[in-house]
Amino acid sequence: MKPPNTQLSKLVDMDNPQHVYDEVKTIVSMMFSEFDFKPVDRVFEDTLRLFRGKYPGYQECITGYHDLKHTTDAMLAAIRLIHGASIRDETISQEGVTLTIISSLLHDTGYILTLEDDSRSGGKYTLVHIDRSIDFMENYLEKNNFSKEIFYDCRDVLRCTGFRTEISQIQFNSPETELFGKIMGTADLLGQMADRTYLEKLPFLYHEFKEAKIESYSSVMDVFEKTPDFYVETRKRFDEELGGVNRFAIDHFKNRWNIDSDLYADAIEKNIVYLKYILKNRDKSLRSLLRRGGYLKFLGGKKL
Repeated sequence: MKPPNTQLSKLVDMDNPQHVYDEVKTIVSMMFSEFDFKPVDRVFEDTLRLFRGKYPGYQECITGYHDLKHTTDAMLAAIRLIHGASIRDETISQEGVTLTIISSLLHDTGYILTLEDDSRSGGKYTLVHIDRSIDFMENYLEKNNFSKEIFYDCRDVLRCTGFRTEISQIQFNSPETELFGKIMGTADLLGQMADRTYLEKLPFLYHEFKEAKIESYSSVMDVFEKTPDFYVETRKRFDEELGGVNRFAIDHFKNRWNIDSDLYADAIEKNIVYLKYILKNRDKSLRSLLRRGGYLKFLGGKKL
């Protein structure tokens, strides 16, 4: 049974990247007591530097939706799913966990601008951010003496975060790597849609799309109106293209927290319920309805 008032956001301080990473290490240690964290520690520290504008040659991340928090949310979701998979006796190796952590940390680096780039934000690269992320990752891993084999596997896992990616078209090195790819693709979606500030961040997503000249949405409210359908499409992708690996979440929460419930599914459902409330009360200001985290104040005078 799920204890009363248990919420996903209360398990870990998701606004603190170090706390999130500490939880990742705790979960990994539950699977592998002798796990070598040195390679991923370095990638984690460099990812923090990159998003904070302290990595040589790059600006601070200025995309409001695909930000550092989304990266760490996705990383933790991936490791939780891997842990759940291990409980169900899926084949999980230390090398596979390493490449999944690396892939999750670097999966949205394609949004980061170089020092020479005078674009308004990384939103400009929305349609090509996966290729840019892979390019960054290849250069980064080579610079830090990772093998080409690790890069190839990380590349294939990272590709699975593309919402329209056909997983069946990727030539994975092994069934295990394919599993990690499906987990990464699932974690990317779970991390953002289960975020307690998911709805507050949707206006930022709209402005990223607008900068990329994606014409699927005519306004912020149009994003809100179409998100319930996106949720339906996401659930279909979970079940079909991504192999239903979201089912592993409940095993993790039961083993780690003694909570017999999929807290990701619970959190997403709550977000969708409140989203429908917003749509029914569209006469009210979005700023008055979406106050978590103080996100909307960062939009300044931008039209909602």
